[in-house]
Amino acid sequence: MQVPEELIDRLKRKDPAAYEEFLSLYGKQLLRFGFRMCGDTEDAREVLQETLLKTFESIGDLKHRGAFKGWLYRIATNACLMRRRQSKFLKEEITLDEALPGPARADTPWQRLPDEVVLGGEVKGKIREAILNLPDAYRSVLVLRDLEGLDTQEAAAALSLSKDVVKMRLHRARAKIRNDLEAYFQDGGRQAG
Repeated sequence: MQVPEELIDRLKRKDPAAYEEFLSLYGKQLLRFGFRMCGDTEDAREVLQETLLKTFESIGDLKHRGAFKGWLYRIATNACLMRRRQSKFLKEEITLDEALPGPARADTPWQRLPDEVVLGGEVKGKIREAILNLPDAYRSVLVLRDLEGLDTQEAAAALSLSKDVVKMRLHRARAKIRNDLEAYFQDGGRQAG
């Protein structure tokens, strides 16, 4: 997400058209991030609103335009963590396709064998569950790096952490998910129901 410098200037001048342009350019991306972090559509919408409000209120405080992406994701991450403290997430289940970046998968269930569909759905559910069960500190790093596509420096700026801490948390988050999946497959890939 590269925000044009002229748009930042217009936001700083409180140009109403700039707010609308910013929302149309980045609203969906921020909503998706909130959904990935929260796991709940309504909480993600609240996070989007809080992020936009704080962004528009604080844009004058932005010192380095090149740091905009990290600055914006720091606001969004803080809004997610605040929502987590205020409410319980995981009210609705999300699909992995909704949690992964990019367009929805092109393959459809009728193009695959039935056992692939069942196992694929179970694995996706297990991955989704593993991500949502990560501690906040690890989940935020994993979502920013692996799902939102921020680089290490941008994630570090968004979370007010050093690059080394981001790398360490990302490594631990990935290891935790890998361990959860290994345990799942060692149990035969099925949970007793």
